[in-house]
Amino acid sequence: MYIYDELRRQDESCQVIFLYKRTCKYRLPQDYRTRAYEFESLHLLHTLKSIYHLATSRHVVIDNYFGFLAAVKFREGVQCTQLWHAGGAIKQFGLLAPSARSRSKRAQRRFQKVYNNFHRVVVSSEAMARVYSSAFSLPMERMLPLGMPRTDLFFQPDKQARIIRQLYDDNPGLRHKKVLLYAPTFREQELDSFSLQLDVDLLYKHLREEYALIVKLHPAILQATDLPEKYPGFVYDYSGYPHINDLLLVTDILITDYSSVPFEFCLLKRPMIFFAYDLGPYTEKGGMMADYASQVPGPIAFTTEELLQHIQQQTFQQEQIEQFSLMWNQYTAGEASKLFVEQVLKQMPAGHSTAWGQRMQMLRKQRERAE
Repeated sequence: MYIYDELRRQDESCQVIFLYKRTCKYRLPQDYRTRAYEFESLHLLHTLKSIYHLATSRHVVIDNYFGFLAAVKFREGVQCTQLWHAGGAIKQFGLLAPSARSRSKRAQRRFQKVYNNFHRVVVSSEAMARVYSSAFSLPMERMLPLGMPRTDLFFQPDKQARIIRQLYDDNPGLRHKKVLLYAPTFREQELDSFSLQLDVDLLYKHLREEYALIVKLHPAILQATDLPEKYPGFVYDYSGYPHINDLLLVTDILITDYSSVPFEFCLLKRPMIFFAYDLGPYTEKGGMMADYASQVPGPIAFTTEELLQHIQQQTFQQEQIEQFSLMWNQYTAGEASKLFVEQVLKQMPAGHSTAWGQRMQMLRKQRERAE
């Protein structure tokens, strides 16, 4: 959406087509130069129109793994750019994931066909470029050091102020309390039957006077909770709210586990607690990029009691958060959307943008030192 807004600012005439899944929670624009179609669904007309636009578009921009790319051969000159949906990696994914390694050779070849169609992959750091290169088995030359467009918000104080004001207007109870945001990652077994492992009773008992708790479940979890009714004035369920970065703006302490949200929240330099109640089985099944305790920029809690203790005692290390941000947000400067439109969609020469040239020069020097 940040790229779309920037494209509209620079070029009113360009036609934009959104292909979305049924679970999409964004309000997609629809006007004479913008269309939205439900793709990979039983909606036959939308599916046919989606295929047509995939076949005729000049640029294809994606933000996830899409199996249909294994059967796509783009026309000459078409560029498919992968934005992904994370600025860093705690858990393994792509070809690095245990589930992928255990699949048949035929399945692995199909995965690679999908990844081969990522002509460019946008990254926010050299560290993430190396991760993507391994996870997708793609050369480093395909990595674009632009920063994540969705992090532009953290460099836009006027827009931040509007968002914060709207959130407080919608729920005035948040205005005068410190805010805890609980944003757990996706767990496959929770698709049909979700069970909140957080002891909200305990938190409510000890924190309700000073804190409010926002719950933001993963978008794949469609089940609503009754927590706001059970804990009025303390719990706010924002699971249906599409923009988690908006919520980060009013968050004083983030509570998460293996999610990618810390890679963006660290830009605000605020504390995090990692509620990893199922670290053992999750690691065994999903795999981690490295030792979990050495990766995360904050204390780990295995129970709600430990979580409460960290909140009350404020056991946070600011330096750890800042180092984490430097590592994963190396190219983040608030202009990723602008650079993307200029250097990818409008295909200006690399030297046209000073910021772009500086990033490429920095990346080349780092690669030379590494070699």
